[in-house]
Amino acid sequence: MNNQDYMALAINLARATEGQTSPNPRVGAVLVKDGQIIGMGAHLKAGEPHAEVHAVKMAGEKAEGATLYVTLEPCSHFGKTPPCSNLVIESGIKKVFVACVDPNPLVGGAGIRKMRDAGIEVDVGLMEEEAKALNKVFFHYISTGLPYVTLKSATSLDGKIATVTGESKWITGEEARKDVHHFRHAHDAILVGVNTVIKDNPSLTTRLDSGGKNPIRVILDTTLRTPLDSRIVNDHAADTIIVTGTDADPERVRQFSERGIEIIKLETAKIGIVDMLKKLGDRSITSVYVEGGAEVHGSFLKEKAFQQVITYIAPKLLGGKTAPTAYGGKGIARLEDTVPLRIIDVKQLGQDIRFIAEPE
Repeated sequence: MNNQDYMALAINLARATEGQTSPNPRVGAVLVKDGQIIGMGAHLKAGEPHAEVHAVKMAGEKAEGATLYVTLEPCSHFGKTPPCSNLVIESGIKKVFVACVDPNPLVGGAGIRKMRDAGIEVDVGLMEEEAKALNKVFFHYISTGLPYVTLKSATSLDGKIATVTGESKWITGEEARKDVHHFRHAHDAILVGVNTVIKDNPSLTTRLDSGGKNPIRVILDTTLRTPLDSRIVNDHAADTIIVTGTDADPERVRQFSERGIEIIKLETAKIGIVDMLKKLGDRSITSVYVEGGAEVHGSFLKEKAFQQVITYIAPKLLGGKTAPTAYGGKGIARLEDTVPLRIIDVKQLGQDIRFIAEPE
């Protein structure tokens, strides 16, 4: 194995922790000595030991003189756990390959400098692009204070999300619907508008064969029309937040609060998407999976407040001038005002096709 092979292993270790580490990044580490792997590990959950700690603990005394491959710069500050750069120095590791620098202002190269000052050879940039892609959510959150937003939709081949009578279950097949639950597990929060709650009474939980994490449920509801008997209010399957405006009835606020629902009351009558995202970011929510409906999607599009678009397209033609499309609202008036996207992944799931795109 060569240096890239060892770093690829560290990246795969980190990749396996998807949906577990928020608000921390996903990090993998591999320790090598005399051509043999002597330790490895991944950060599993916020507040628990970092990847480097697991790798060094596994290696024990063999860590002295070894080479460390780590996907993100070892931390240099005291948080919930001690600085990993100190551990690297104390363990006698002689060389460190760091895939990418930590953008966190509390780190930002300080860990690398500390290790170099201690006489450790540090190489930065091995498989940097792959490591950055692994933590694009964390990097966005750290640099903006806002959650990474994914807009998800499922449409017919002609772009409809329901028939002219409003029938929408199910446009896509079972494989695509299972894939949706994978993305629910991977995000901190799932977001819909109140009309979706009223119409579908959804649970907004993760249902994977292997279990999975339920995201925090966020409902945009300007005047608190969410039914008190809806599933999201009463099933206690996940934390639930309702975002509302200044016109919300205080009595309704009290009724929801009594049921354990957190109410975020913005300082405007209408819900501003960026203002709402800032409130979620303040609560350490680093990623949001937006499932609609059409008006909600239209609002995110209008404010250009998204980092990823996932669209499932089913081989069906629904037609109908009044049949709803995935993105409502007033729309974009001029082509020059659109957000240019690049498709980064195309995959067939059963008979359906999934497109993943990101702003250029």
